[in-house]
Amino acid sequence: MLALALLTLGTAALAGQLRQSENTARVELGRRLFYDADLSRDGTMACATCHEQFHAFADGNRTHPGVTDEPGRRNVPGLGNVGLFSPLTWADPRQTTLAGQVSVPVLGTHPVEMGMKGQEGEIIKRLSANPCYRMLFAQAFPATDGSLTYDRMAEALGSFEAMLISRSSPYDRGALSVQARTGQKIIRRDCAGCHAGPDFTDLRFHALEAPQPRDLGVFEVTGKAEDKGAFRTPSLRNVMVTAPYFHDGASPTLAAAIARHGLHYGAPDQAAIEAFLTALTDQGFLTNPALSLPKPGCEKPL
Repeated sequence: MLALALLTLGTAALAGQLRQSENTARVELGRRLFYDADLSRDGTMACATCHEQFHAFADGNRTHPGVTDEPGRRNVPGLGNVGLFSPLTWADPRQTTLAGQVSVPVLGTHPVEMGMKGQEGEIIKRLSANPCYRMLFAQAFPATDGSLTYDRMAEALGSFEAMLISRSSPYDRGALSVQARTGQKIIRRDCAGCHAGPDFTDLRFHALEAPQPRDLGVFEVTGKAEDKGAFRTPSLRNVMVTAPYFHDGASPTLAAAIARHGLHYGAPDQAAIEAFLTALTDQGFLTNPALSLPKPGCEKPL
């Protein structure tokens, strides 16, 4: 019995190690895919083109055009802790998984971003031509025949995005200045109805302004009158490096974004709010080499 128990424990440990190795390989594959412009029509746009690490994987622009130069519709959101979010986008409650959401930028047409609608086979053809990807897919999906598929590509991208964890800001370490603590009290008093929880978002859709005809928010998906102009509450983590703000990127500063909520503060309170929000900036997340562009290798530099 003891020998059987030890064998069972050993088998379980080995299985756990294999799963960990598989997960690690899947994350590394997803990381390489995240920075690879071959996922776009003309090879000019990767996920990282719009999601830049030093902007907390946001963009820094009001919107970003796609490969056809069609203007973007909405501001690029940051990706800190995105693996804990559902729904995932500004105004589509159907987007609840990271792997599923991959098709929005890669295959979407409203607007065109990476421009690969109907070209899933072309993506796999490009990746399959690279020995590096053939090796990485085999390591990431060992229970399969090692073939490359669009769904496995999307799953690997989701695995990498789930590792974009931001939990080491001064706020997380309890290192708040007196001024930042004052700002925290103001945020709790005036903003916690929506900016709640560890990531300062309730992940719900709210309409703060009269709906604009060019972007009706969740209404475009649900058709419900009460959803006109409703957008998901963004996280406040790393907010100081993700300007401009709001779904349309039309608020260049925090003061402007706060004013769009109908809130107005004097200089001392505004400074306190910004001191607290600055304390939500995770510098390690912005510079972590494990999340950055992979080193050249595996046949093809990125």
